Amino acid sequence: PSFDEMFSWLGRDDSSKQDIFENVADGLKKIYKSKLLPLEQHYQFHDFHSPQLDDPDFDAKPMILLVGQYSTGKTTFIKYLLERDFPGIRIGPEPTTDRFIAVMYHENERVIPGNALVVDPNKQFRPLSKFGNAFLNRFQCSTVASPVLKGISIVDTPGILSGEKQRVDRGYDFTGVMEWFAERVDRIILLFDAHKLDISDEFRRLIEALRGHDDKIRIVLNKADMIDHQQLMRVYGALMWSLGKVLQTPEVARVYIGSFWDQPLRYDVNKRLFEDEEQDLFRDMQSLPRNAALRKLNDLIKRARLAKVHAYIISALRKDMPSMFGKDTRKKELIKNLGQIYDQIQREQQISPGDFPDLKKMQESLAHHDFSKFNSLKPKLLEVVDNMLVKDIAQLMAMIPHEEVSTTSDSLVKGGAFEGVEDQVSPFGYKRGEGIDAGAGEPEWIVNKERYKYNLIFEKLGPCDGKISGAAAKSEMVKSKLPNNVLGRIWKLSDIDKDGFLDSDEFALAMHLINVKLEGYDLPAELPDHLIPPSKRDT
Repeated sequence: PSFDEMFSWLGRDDSSKQDIFENVADGLKKIYKSKLLPLEQHYQFHDFHSPQLDDPDFDAKPMILLVGQYSTGKTTFIKYLLERDFPGIRIGPEPTTDRFIAVMYHENERVIPGNALVVDPNKQFRPLSKFGNAFLNRFQCSTVASPVLKGISIVDTPGILSGEKQRVDRGYDFTGVMEWFAERVDRIILLFDAHKLDISDEFRRLIEALRGHDDKIRIVLNKADMIDHQQLMRVYGALMWSLGKVLQTPEVARVYIGSFWDQPLRYDVNKRLFEDEEQDLFRDMQSLPRNAALRKLNDLIKRARLAKVHAYIISALRKDMPSMFGKDTRKKELIKNLGQIYDQIQREQQISPGDFPDLKKMQESLAHHDFSKFNSLKPKLLEVVDNMLVKDIAQLMAMIPHEEVSTTSDSLVKGGAFEGVEDQVSPFGYKRGEGIDAGAGEPEWIVNKERYKYNLIFEKLGPCDGKISGAAAKSEMVKSKLPNNVLGRIWKLSDIDKDGFLDSDEFALAMHLINVKLEGYDLPAELPDHLIPPSKRDT
């Protein structure tokens, strides 16, 4: 049969028909299996880069990977998020966590060992079996019935040790395992200890291995309450200096500073800063389920681009191999000159350098392969993937906003430490009793505290029938030096009866709102009930 007949299932007729997908995850599964997987298999993509994707990879909850040197507070961070222990937890100042622990949701609390975990068809860990028994003995899943884990799963990793011991004595490819996780997780949190800031060689190597996933990385400077404000400023500067050398990007990395445990703060001078940073980090993590479909789509596009480049590289190497003699010599030459092949493909196919795999790694992988078994270029396979990137991906992109709308209510992580993000009930919620919220739930109107001052100013402005005009109020309000648009908002909030004048209650309220703004707080869109003057509450 001719080539076209053999591959008739890839025919134009099928590609022109638009597939109908139930949801984004279902669509990703279908287009991966029917369009990208044939290209990957044809050019041995899985031997070089990343194992084949299975259904659980597309269905899995968002995952957070915690990475850091030993005793930076990784396991305590998980305990802080869940507000409880999990099976197999070990915390201490020495390197305690000696294994990878996937903390996931289940009604029954138990520990599932690594070997059992990688044969479970419902979990996404099957490809990890390639790292061998030495790794699987150091891998487990702890299941906890915590509401936090209904939205996300968290992976705890062994602390990174300093020096050569790390590489030699692990018994498995530590960096390889980390790369596998990095490719599949939604967030990578790098933890640093403010009390003993250090980036060991192994940590540096690991951060370099995570390059390409910069959009997933968040950096946390933990245990920041152990040092005073002056030392914290120096440590922060030192961290940025060290990261600048490792990350090698012109953009500044976002660093969250805090103390992620439930003990009293040693130095509480920066308490407010820690609260603000914690809110930012938790909000970022809370939104992961909402953005999970987009992340999976993004990762599939990344994978498709790499698979295309890989196909060009493999077919170029196959083309340059002699059919009979001198294969070994030619193979060595080709590996040595791989950089030139990269340049040639860049020019011929107009592919940007950023899409190419790491040159050194590719050369190492190629040394173990027989070039004569490589396949030559099949434009049809590449055409199908190009078509997928143009049509199918666009169709799935259009589905994402609709999916987000239908799942907004249950798409935020809830429970555990995340309860504090939306806490509007207890007086200890974020920014409760401050700014606009000051005076909420109190019997006395908060504005009355400074009322005597405001009344004196009001009398000086010469009220007529107990009210002052807009012009008179403006002459006083502009003294705050706030921009006119802000003062305009304050006027609208204060003029409750909308008559264009302010009585003494309304003027006092306007002055109170000016003070709130000057103290650095935001103004509300609508006036909260507790700020409405008692005389106006019935209207």
